[in-house]
Amino acid sequence: METLSTPLPSLPRYSTSLTVNNDHDHDHPVFLHIKQCTNSSQLGQIHAHMLRTGLFFDPYSASKLFAASALLPFSSLDYARKVFDQIPKPNLHSWNTLIRVYASSPEPLQGILIFLRMVHESPYYPNKFTFPFVIKAAAEIFSLCVGQALHGLAIKASLGADVFISNSLIHLYLSCGDLDSAYRVFTMIGEKDVVSWNSMITGLAQRGCAEKAFQLFQEMEEEGVKPNDVTMVGVLSACAKKLDLELGRWVCSYIERKGIRVDLTLSNAMLDMYTKCGSLEDAKRLFDMMEEKDIVTWTTMLDGYAKLGEYETAKQVLDTMPRQDIAAWNALISGYEQNGKSKEALSLYHELQQSQIAKPDGITLVSALSACAQLGAMGIGECIHAYVKEQGIKLNCHLTTSLIDMYSKCGDIKKALDVFYSVDRRDVFVWSAMIAGLAMHGQGRDAIDLFSRMQETMIKPNSVTFTNVLCACSHAGLVKEGKTFFNQMEPVYGIRPGIQHYSCMVDILGRAGLLEEAVEFIEKMPILPSDSVWGALLGACQIHGNVELAELACRHLLELDPENNGAYVLLSNVYAKTGKWDGVSRLRKHMRVTGLKKEQGCSRIEVNGVIHEFLAGDNCHPLSKEIYSKLDEIVVRLKSAGYVPNKSHLLQLIEEDEMQEHALNLHSEKLAIAFGLQYVEVSQPIRIIKNLRVCGDCHSVAKLVSRLYNREIILRDRYRFHHFSGGNCSCKDYW
Repeated sequence: METLSTPLPSLPRYSTSLTVNNDHDHDHPVFLHIKQCTNSSQLGQIHAHMLRTGLFFDPYSASKLFAASALLPFSSLDYARKVFDQIPKPNLHSWNTLIRVYASSPEPLQGILIFLRMVHESPYYPNKFTFPFVIKAAAEIFSLCVGQALHGLAIKASLGADVFISNSLIHLYLSCGDLDSAYRVFTMIGEKDVVSWNSMITGLAQRGCAEKAFQLFQEMEEEGVKPNDVTMVGVLSACAKKLDLELGRWVCSYIERKGIRVDLTLSNAMLDMYTKCGSLEDAKRLFDMMEEKDIVTWTTMLDGYAKLGEYETAKQVLDTMPRQDIAAWNALISGYEQNGKSKEALSLYHELQQSQIAKPDGITLVSALSACAQLGAMGIGECIHAYVKEQGIKLNCHLTTSLIDMYSKCGDIKKALDVFYSVDRRDVFVWSAMIAGLAMHGQGRDAIDLFSRMQETMIKPNSVTFTNVLCACSHAGLVKEGKTFFNQMEPVYGIRPGIQHYSCMVDILGRAGLLEEAVEFIEKMPILPSDSVWGALLGACQIHGNVELAELACRHLLELDPENNGAYVLLSNVYAKTGKWDGVSRLRKHMRVTGLKKEQGCSRIEVNGVIHEFLAGDNCHPLSKEIYSKLDEIVVRLKSAGYVPNKSHLLQLIEEDEMQEHALNLHSEKLAIAFGLQYVEVSQPIRIIKNLRVCGDCHSVAKLVSRLYNREIILRDRYRFHHFSGGNCSCKDYW
């Protein structure tokens, strides 16, 4: 045993009699010494003394020592458990204390097991102090069934109306996501205390029921219960969820008027409300006034700037933070990634790794992998995957889903499948991601087979799963199967089809050439068709060259979204495909007069961890001279192989054949292909990501280039993948 740093005065000899007067703690000096302990060594000395004198074998005396070993600031759970196990007949207080300590420890399950031991091995029945502790343990492990059983036991013990037990049950049900049960317990409390109101208000706010949370706050005031700082944190959270700045400002003034104590937690809640409601001016004013700031304060401010697109200021906040933790880095990395700034997200991720200020966690890696997926940066994604393996990071469902998504969107469906089959635990998001991966690679049958296997494992599909399954049917031309799945959604799976599912069905019918049936389907929709529904029909009209329905779809689409330049482009493509160049010219003039511009084509290719971007007609790349020289060589070889440019894919009317051909050659994916042929190793596929739909001419060129140069080309556009190898393409040609 370690030497005492502050020895206790010599302990008097106590009677070895096991009879102790429990009503007079102060009559027993040993209890006073226990209260005066300042470290574990002193407590150990008293423990040894009590064992020598036999005092330890009195249940009441032992409970005093045990409570100190479990609850004092220097206490050790391992030591406390050893003390408990030495007590021949622990009293109810000792059982309750041990359950309480485990409920607040990293091992809450042990608290439930101790409770079961007490019920079966001791002469005691749980009392009003036992239930709040064991219910907290159940909440910590999110076990709804255990919580419900404990609720039943409390009612059986005639303790169901106890306010402390009821408050614990509210917390349990909210933790397990059972809002209805939590509210039912709340309404049955006879005299609610401030904790009852706080628990329910905070629970409602955190689960998106902001209106109900604020309504409850008003009822709390009407019933004369005085709100405290915890109440106001919950109310501010509701304001943030509602994005109601004016209400949030009113709450802040209410706090000041009522003289409610403002601690750091409440200040951070105000700051969070201001940033989420978009008022950086209010947030900055409060931030500057705060005398005390912690990592949450700084991260909230950084996150606010990042979400509103003020990235330079957000980076300045990160750089000036007194202490940077991974949460701050994650806020900025995810801010970049979620706002389409994937290159900046990966740049910051690399900076984090090089700085070694903080270690990337699961959230960091998920954001970085998502950025890789957007960019098609498979090399960087593979490095992140290697890092996960090197660090021994266990693949949870979030990381697994992100890896599958990254490999799928970067064009390597085999590696996505390898990740999928390498893990033991797969939730609905993992299954859905894999189904989506197979769908975007045109493997519709495999996606449907995987959906069937998912149900065999008793995983219930969700709305996203069905979107992915219907997309699989669309890309593979599986009309019958698509109709079956759509019609089964509500009656079989209890999922009401949303607008995205209706859009998929229109796409399925339209791609298959069933345009009249698609229009009839839209007319019978129980919800108003959105722009995505009419966009799907317009896209199908482009494939099949149906001018009349294309004009109908475009008209509806522009009524919903007058500034949708994509609608004009698609209709123009239909006109061009059918030779109606007067229509093309008219649309071009309208776009010019109204100031609408066609979204510029952009293609990306990754080489040695560096992302290279090409715009249509781009001359900005430092290797432009070499790229255009290679493009000229490609054109010569293509023509010698019988290639004839498909000029129907030009948006504008250009009369000279030479100029038409030149305009086609400037498409961004052709520049990326020329670059890839020069700088991607021959053994590796050329992977290109394009922001728009690949036109038919570029599709034909990629197909022919793969044969002439004996290269594998994987081209991903806004809708799907195109795999070219030896002049063959794994996807259907819709041009």
